[in-house]
Amino acid sequence: MTDPKGLITYTEEGKLLVPDFPVIPFIEGDGTGPDIWRAARLVIDGAVSQAYGSTRAVRWLEILAGEKAFEQTGNWLPDETLELVRTHRVAIKGPLTTPVGKGFRSINVALRQELDLYACIRPVKYIRGIPGPMLRPDDVDMVVFRENTEDVYMGIEWEAGSDTARKIIDLVREDTGREIRADSGIGLKPISRTGTRRLVRMAIEYAIEHGRESVTLVHKGNIMKFTEGAFRNWGYEVAQEEFGEHTLTEEQLYENHAGTVPEGKVVIRDRIADAMFQQILLRPEEYDVLAMPNLNGDYMSDALAAMVGGLGMAPGANIGDGYALFEATHGTAPKYAGQDKVNPGSLILSGAMMLDHLDWKEAADRVRQGLLKAVEKKRVTYDLARQMEGATEVKCSEFAETVVNSL
Repeated sequence: MTDPKGLITYTEEGKLLVPDFPVIPFIEGDGTGPDIWRAARLVIDGAVSQAYGSTRAVRWLEILAGEKAFEQTGNWLPDETLELVRTHRVAIKGPLTTPVGKGFRSINVALRQELDLYACIRPVKYIRGIPGPMLRPDDVDMVVFRENTEDVYMGIEWEAGSDTARKIIDLVREDTGREIRADSGIGLKPISRTGTRRLVRMAIEYAIEHGRESVTLVHKGNIMKFTEGAFRNWGYEVAQEEFGEHTLTEEQLYENHAGTVPEGKVVIRDRIADAMFQQILLRPEEYDVLAMPNLNGDYMSDALAAMVGGLGMAPGANIGDGYALFEATHGTAPKYAGQDKVNPGSLILSGAMMLDHLDWKEAADRVRQGLLKAVEKKRVTYDLARQMEGATEVKCSEFAETVVNSL
């Protein structure tokens, strides 16, 4: 498929049409971002070349966000960046700076909300040889679908003592008789039926397509009944209404099938969030796909990544209807900026997810296999080398070269 402009298009049926030489925007990222981006690009380009020869290649286009954007334009997230992602539909990025407690709000959150990238997808699967805290890390093989645009991440909040905070405190007292301390900061937690249904729909479609046996709705609905409890209810609703032929509830599983999942069926069930943290530690082999509101998903996906060795090897994607942004899931680690030191594995594996999204699966598989072999050779960056007996510590760029040589 050829397209002189290299534009990826999107059909009304929800299918991407990818030319042989697509233009894909990238954001280097802040801190260690440029180091890990160069490494990831080397691996992605190498895998595509080995898989398809000269018949396919990515044409990269740099776009700006974060510190580099502010230095050059005075804007942390220029409108042109958003427009170029909309035009090209698929992009990839390194980590971006987010201050704590002051200053501008998260650029990552802004990108998700502006582009309506409503599903944060985090596959968590153990990579053989990676040091981790679990006795049986091989049991961990889950995919988190985190709602990406609602919940407390909408950033709707007011400072303690502000006029709006006082008004809300007064309104709550007048309408419910409940007292909120006058010196409280106030935040809102919107969770909608629309946002929930489309997130759970994507999770169920993924489970069906990839032969996964269950989708677990993770919530705190025992306390927050009209937000997280509603997320649970709306999740079951979309499963029954749109996927009735493919799904069954946990109750139906035990009542009608003696606990054995019938071939081709997906079990829809739910767990309270705090109990689910125990489940991923004690019984990880029982869980496949997890769908949850934004804050729960943030905590849970990082906890799962820690179980298999940390965020350094945790890929992630932000997906919406027609747009996708792949990213490193860790922070900027500014103290290591420019040192060619940190682990690029997260962004490399996110690149593999991007290739899967383009349906360039041969290249995606090469990326994952190359990284696996590099770890087996024990030529790894400092974070892994200090934990692996007999390992050779290499630079970020040298790790990428080892992956490419192992493709």
